[in-house]
Amino acid sequence: MSHAEVFQMSVWIKGIIVALVCVLPLLEGCTRHSKKEHYYLITVNVDLPYWKSANEGFQKAASDYGVSAEMRGPSRFDPQAEVQEFRTVVARKPAGILVSVTNLDLLRPEIDEAIAAGIPVITMDSDAPASKRLYFIGTNNLEAGRLGGQRVAAQLNGKGNVVFFTMPGQPNLDERLKGYKDVFSGYPEIKIVEIFDMKGDSGLAMDKAQQYLGLKGKDRIDALICLQSSSGSGVGEALRRAKAEGDPGRLLVAMDTDDSTLQLIKDGVIDSTIAQKPYTMALIGLKALDQVHHDPVKQMGGDYALDPFSPFPAFVDTGVALVDKSNVETILTRKEAAGP
Repeated sequence: MSHAEVFQMSVWIKGIIVALVCVLPLLEGCTRHSKKEHYYLITVNVDLPYWKSANEGFQKAASDYGVSAEMRGPSRFDPQAEVQEFRTVVARKPAGILVSVTNLDLLRPEIDEAIAAGIPVITMDSDAPASKRLYFIGTNNLEAGRLGGQRVAAQLNGKGNVVFFTMPGQPNLDERLKGYKDVFSGYPEIKIVEIFDMKGDSGLAMDKAQQYLGLKGKDRIDALICLQSSSGSGVGEALRRAKAEGDPGRLLVAMDTDDSTLQLIKDGVIDSTIAQKPYTMALIGLKALDQVHHDPVKQMGGDYALDPFSPFPAFVDTGVALVDKSNVETILTRKEAAGP
């Protein structure tokens, strides 16, 4: 290669280097996502399988987008602690918050303050429709209750004593209870004996179930209904022990698809469970928050409920399904294939 050619080559390389130096900062500035964007999922009982599944969806979306995500909340049922976690996260001025509302009265003002500060807030699993949250992603809990109610009515042939395990005051659980009551209103021989507050404690639910199983004669409980996931395994274990001691068995309809509940269905202890999609809720939730963060609306706290030109839906329904012995293997196989 001649000296002239070498000189031309060096000039060409220097030109490329100068171009890259000028263009790379522009490309970096055009990148939509960054690890500096922090999204939070706030709930209670973060150690429950239900919320671990939700966090998997949350982290998957974060990984897809290249942003940071964290689930926070108490490891036991504690609405006050959830509020404190919400406040802590708001103070960090995150890109967005996805929250499951355990206590509407406590969280509503906190959500409204976050929205007023320009922080996008979307509810999942349990809603706060009276707040200024942008919208709700999750189960149509009224329909979930009606689905369970239809199953109970069919299995009891329209008559019997039933009890509920729930946590009164939690919006999603109250809606499920209403759904059951809507169905039972058409069956006058189905009697609701008690609505038991299990306070988020599986052990407490199990102890109470054992008391119910001891009732005889006209007071005999024919069906036990769990409106919240953590009660299903405890009540199911009480039934399993009773059957081992000769009890003829009672109808148990649970909620959600943790491994212990699915195994008890497979073993014939639990009749069925109402399946939700927490993974999907959180996956969609982070992506929805990201959209609002990057394409903000002019008025974050606007009244979008009656707005025919609203940029947001009122509700994203992630669906429910009834799981019984006929299809439980399908879910177990899918879970095994997905891995831990």
